[in-house]
Amino acid sequence: MANYQYDESGVLASYFALTFLSLILIPLTLSFLPSRQATTVKNVCNCSECEAKEARLKRTKSRSIFKPQMGVKSLSTIGGWALFAFLCYKIATTELNNKPYDPFEILGLSYGTAEKDIKRHYKKLSLKFHPDKVKLAENQTMEEVEAHFVELTKAYKSLTDEEIRNNLEKYGHPDGKQEFSMGLALPTWVVESKNNIWVLGAYGVLFAGLLPMLVGRWWFGSRKITKDGVLGATAQLFFKNVREDTTPETLIYLLARAWDIEHGSTFKSTAGESALAKLEADIKAIVGDSYGKTAKVPATQGTVATRRALALLYAHLLRVEVQDSSLQQELDALLPATQTYLGSMLSMALAHNWLACTSSIMQLHANLAQATMPGSNPLLAYPSVTKEELKLVDGGVVSYIKALEDKHDPRAEMVQRVADKWGHLEVIDPHFKVIGERIVSPGAIVQLVFKLRLTPPTQAPTASVTELTPEERKQEIREEDAFLSSKEDTAELLPGLQVPGYVHAPYFPANRKPSWWVMIGDQKMNRVIVPPIRVSDVPYANSSKAPKDYRMYKLQFQAPPQVGVYTFQLAFVSDTFVGEDVRMFLPLKVEELTEEDEQDQEDEISEPDEDTLAGQMAAMRGEKVKKSPYHGDGSDDESSTDDDQSSDSDSSSDSDSD
Repeated sequence: MANYQYDESGVLASYFALTFLSLILIPLTLSFLPSRQATTVKNVCNCSECEAKEARLKRTKSRSIFKPQMGVKSLSTIGGWALFAFLCYKIATTELNNKPYDPFEILGLSYGTAEKDIKRHYKKLSLKFHPDKVKLAENQTMEEVEAHFVELTKAYKSLTDEEIRNNLEKYGHPDGKQEFSMGLALPTWVVESKNNIWVLGAYGVLFAGLLPMLVGRWWFGSRKITKDGVLGATAQLFFKNVREDTTPETLIYLLARAWDIEHGSTFKSTAGESALAKLEADIKAIVGDSYGKTAKVPATQGTVATRRALALLYAHLLRVEVQDSSLQQELDALLPATQTYLGSMLSMALAHNWLACTSSIMQLHANLAQATMPGSNPLLAYPSVTKEELKLVDGGVVSYIKALEDKHDPRAEMVQRVADKWGHLEVIDPHFKVIGERIVSPGAIVQLVFKLRLTPPTQAPTASVTELTPEERKQEIREEDAFLSSKEDTAELLPGLQVPGYVHAPYFPANRKPSWWVMIGDQKMNRVIVPPIRVSDVPYANSSKAPKDYRMYKLQFQAPPQVGVYTFQLAFVSDTFVGEDVRMFLPLKVEELTEEDEQDQEDEISEPDEDTLAGQMAAMRGEKVKKSPYHGDGSDDESSTDDDQSSDSDSSSDSDSD
């Protein structure tokens, strides 16, 4: 019969709590370890400006021993480990009374002692511990003395008496089979009647109050977030104000409003009015009184958080120094958040297929990454370049480097290093293709196939893909067909090719790994025809691998339903490099299938194998079937035999006539 006992010592409950805590604390503690991503990424920009940014970010993230910055996560982890240590101490110091019965230990003998030695030792113990011979000590009762003597007697008999020894060997106890005892990992005070009201109250608060509150908070909180990662109020702001003719100034203002909605009530800035007013004065000294007035959004919207975020965004784009530490801290939090806000704006623009608005939103990514105003000279993205110097340079970065070298300016080497890893995109052999077809028919599934590589502006263009030999061209066609038949949108990177790591972005408070949007549009209609995809890990040009130092990508869409020639604009927009977008016009010719193409399709579809049931039914109807690969040889033999017989009959008839 089972006997259920509550855990009076609390050991079982402690073991249960330790197991539960370890499942939570170990992953939580591992999350504090620094990521190894930064050490695995190669080709990191090592210019002086990027190194200064890394040093500033490390100082910002470093925590002083005397002023530790601990959040709820850190305090919870420390508290959890403290509770874990307390439970371990409690388990280690609690005496357990569930040891297995050991008569040798009770008698104080070693294992394997002979029976005569056991009897001699027991005789000594009985003379010492017999109740009639023991003098009671202070705080000692006769019941304790008698119980101790009974325990010694049981141990002696279990080693000398045959029946008792059998009970010990069979059931583990000299008295025979014992009740089965099962401990519950609940302390006794939980079920005591005097604590019922408190235990029920705790259960009620936990399951009827706290748990529904947490689930409701998670549920209603998740409903506020859209699939783009912004609040519903932010998405509503973008829906109302993003238009087909939205200007970059309006987009910047919407970013400031989004920051106000998302973090205006949670991000507490300690910057004073004087610091904000000085920053706005510095901005107006550059852009004039038009600052904040060109946005086509009612100026009455927003709070002081909108005003502060707008000033910080303009200060970043104009490279105005932010002297207040609190404002700089807010700017470092604001800039990464803008990437999410721009993603939501992009979804709004793509929902209406606005080509110009979509391009402006994409380009603003690169402007924020390089801290340049939309429409400004792309050379400002290079290190230590000023507007005054650009007025004296006519041309691109190569001309600027040559001008610095002519003046023996030490900055020429740093600009050269950045330019050697710059993302100047080269698009190779873009074309439309339908798998298994010579032409593009109406409504067909079309694959836009293109190859990309990065050729730095300081490097001469590599050999073109058209310089392949006929054999190499055939091999490339086979590789392309295999890639189109696969489910991947990106081909594997060829061995020996390098891809960009963290590129030059000294003003953005995070590492930037570049990517490009690829989309198809109609410039005349200002419409996006095919929504963009995002590609990354484009390899650098490598002369030793030329002309196959590229990576192949594909974009799938459905051809227009009408026959004709469609001139589409193929756009490649970078999210990191300013002024390196590529746009080209690519015609798509849609034509009807010829009778020969239709016949080929019907033959491929309608002719079944003769071994199949469909083939046998078709043969009975006199239709064409495909010859069996297993019985084709036999049919050929039969036909050749028939031909021999017919030729013999013909020869015999000729001889008869003679």
